[in-house]
Amino acid sequence: MLIQLAIRDIVLIDKLELHFEEGLSVLTGETGAGKSILLDAFALALGGRGDGSLVRHGEAQGQVTAVFDCSLDHPARRVAADADIDVEGDLILRRVQVADGRTRAFVNDQPVSVQVLKAIGAALVEIHGQHDDRALVDPVTHRAILDAFGGLASEVQAVGEAARRVREARQALQDHKSRVEKARKEADFLRHAVEELTKLAPKAGEEEALAGRRVVMMQSEKVAQDLNEAFETLAGSASPIPELSAALRKLERRATQAPNLVDPSVKALDAALVALDEARGTLEEAIRATEFDPRELEQAEERLFALRAAARKYDVPVDELAALRQRFIEDVAAIDAGEEKLGGLESALKEADKAYLAAAKILSAGRRKAAQALDAAVQAELPPLKLERARFITEIATDEDSRDPNGFERVEFWAQTNPGTRPGPLMKVASGGELSRFMLALKVVLADKGSAPTLVFDEIDTGVGGAVADAIGQRLSRLSQRVQVMAVTHAPQVAARAESHFLIAKEGVKGSDRVATRVLPLEDTPRKEEIARMLAGATITEEARAAAARLLEAALS
Repeated sequence: MLIQLAIRDIVLIDKLELHFEEGLSVLTGETGAGKSILLDAFALALGGRGDGSLVRHGEAQGQVTAVFDCSLDHPARRVAADADIDVEGDLILRRVQVADGRTRAFVNDQPVSVQVLKAIGAALVEIHGQHDDRALVDPVTHRAILDAFGGLASEVQAVGEAARRVREARQALQDHKSRVEKARKEADFLRHAVEELTKLAPKAGEEEALAGRRVVMMQSEKVAQDLNEAFETLAGSASPIPELSAALRKLERRATQAPNLVDPSVKALDAALVALDEARGTLEEAIRATEFDPRELEQAEERLFALRAAARKYDVPVDELAALRQRFIEDVAAIDAGEEKLGGLESALKEADKAYLAAAKILSAGRRKAAQALDAAVQAELPPLKLERARFITEIATDEDSRDPNGFERVEFWAQTNPGTRPGPLMKVASGGELSRFMLALKVVLADKGSAPTLVFDEIDTGVGGAVADAIGQRLSRLSQRVQVMAVTHAPQVAARAESHFLIAKEGVKGSDRVATRVLPLEDTPRKEEIARMLAGATITEEARAAAARLLEAALS
């Protein structure tokens, strides 16, 4: 519910802070005192349309802040959480209106779009007036209202799920038909492509491996030549090894004669011959490694050419040829097995459609039963509101060929204002005063069926008085037992039934020639005086004061 409303520099309001309680609160005051300004400011905080003219003359900007206390699982908190807003504690909606027409929106001091602010505001507050063309008089909402009244949430969800399955089954069938039809048109090409790619048998990563092997083989020819030259130097006819071996043997024979002189040289020559022998072995091994069949290089080049030619032909990278082949195989299989699968998908669609029809018919029956109960409940509220000759009708149009996620029905609230007249949509056949009373009757019936936690009624008692005004007051009071209700009213019968009473008035600003709107909470005597003014007009008589006292006493009884 709304617990605080703060307004600064909006039209005639320089600074205002109001605190609200549960139950019924009324705002009264003479015409032109600023009641519409207060509601326009409140609507601005809820995401209503901004206008630079709302800023008080001479100021750069104005702002409105509305503070709400609502349950942790309230839809408004879910909307805020979805927008990454911290939803701990109260929900604080703030709107800054700049004189040049720009606005800024905040929720819990986090900047948000006006769309988010409006969505949160709509979940928290409903504003109704004589000329309101939204909420209950909007046919778009009527089906949801009927479902909420009938407690049909689970049936609506079942129909929505069934509609989703129908949609998915239909899409699967259409996709398969399109694929088979396309495959049929390309059948010859596909079969040829599968045959060609199967014969080619491409493998992922094959191009890179072949290219690498080809480079190695091409380089091996040059490397082998140098290796052979080194081997020839070491082990050929000009090899130093025989001469070194002969020199070593001569020195070994002299070793006994002068060991100190010969032994070091013998050891060095022996080590050199061992090293040369190892080098010769290493060269032989390297030469063998460079040996390859020239046909292997030729085959690698031919394979690379074939793969790259196929890639160009089918306009895909070489590494994707294998996947393309598999896809073509599946397309060919779709042609061959298409009819069988087509039949299965058609059966699945029929089963999904059958399930939808069953769920939708259950929902339809629930809606018709709920419509009868809603009509009777609203009808019972009409006579005291001076609509005893009127009829409220929930008009249901059914289209069983529809597969709408919300069911077969289009629901619209109709009315017949007088016997013998043609019933029609509520918005078209009811006058402004009648419309507001129909709306009040509906809200009384629907108060515990998903209503916003705060309802605002703007002069819905205009044009009525006496018993009808008292009936309106009774219904607003009854409604306020389940939701917070705020009413701008000129009817003393309505004002007398409020738990909280605020007086809206204009007064001069000291030291200035301008006026400002003030809002004063009224208690006891001042409240009785205001109700007396509403009864008597400009001159308050003792009779009016006595009548006001009787109204207040009657409201308490």
